[in-house]
Amino acid sequence: MSGHSKWASIKHKKAALDAKRGKVFTRLIREIQIAAREGGGDPDGNPRLRTAIATAKSQSMPQDNIKRAVLRGSGQMEGESFEEVSFEGYGPAGVAVIVDVVTDNRNRTVSEIRHHFAKHGGNLGENGCVSWIFDKRSLIVIPKSSTTEESLMDLVLATGADDIRDEGDNWAIVSPVEAHHDVLQGIESAGLPLESAEVTQIPQNSVKVEGKQAAAVLRMIEALEEQDDTQNVYANFDIDDDELEKLAN
Repeated sequence: MSGHSKWASIKHKKAALDAKRGKVFTRLIREIQIAAREGGGDPDGNPRLRTAIATAKSQSMPQDNIKRAVLRGSGQMEGESFEEVSFEGYGPAGVAVIVDVVTDNRNRTVSEIRHHFAKHGGNLGENGCVSWIFDKRSLIVIPKSSTTEESLMDLVLATGADDIRDEGDNWAIVSPVEAHHDVLQGIESAGLPLESAEVTQIPQNSVKVEGKQAAAVLRMIEALEEQDDTQNVYANFDIDDDELEKLAN
């Protein structure tokens, strides 16, 4: 896994989810609305919406919030008009970065994202400049204490997963995007607890960074994540666990 996924795991352990739940819910609601707008409000016939709803449920979003987001997205209830935009560029040490946003003002968002790249020693590039480094995949994370690797392997391979990776305290299950729902459903049917479930971008290779460069990369990632329109940030940095722990503190 990339260093970014390890950093996210450390933040998850050290920060109370409630502190950022408002922003988490905003991002999830926008994803549901976009999915419903693009593919209709029936999750059975809309894989993206089905995934968005499953992710929202894994974050304990109330059912009423989910229902309203679907209705707004499918045009059955009045709501804001958003568009999806992706930005690509490089951070310190040549780290590849993708930023997905959902915005109601493209010009404002472009300016702010460009500012964050420049301020932290990066460069915003053209579309396609780094996306070839990443593969879009399903990533489901469950606590290692909940099951054995052998039992989990038997379960998830039967539902379409490609691989299980040891992530310290967790198992990370990697699958094709089209298998996300089936693998997730199999895990839930087995009564296994979820740490997270998402469709994400997994880098094919990573850039090792340390010291001041590591701190600079993390500052840029944090700034991009905190931008109001940001949905997801993906990067291919690799930082040793010990150094990540120190930087997190």
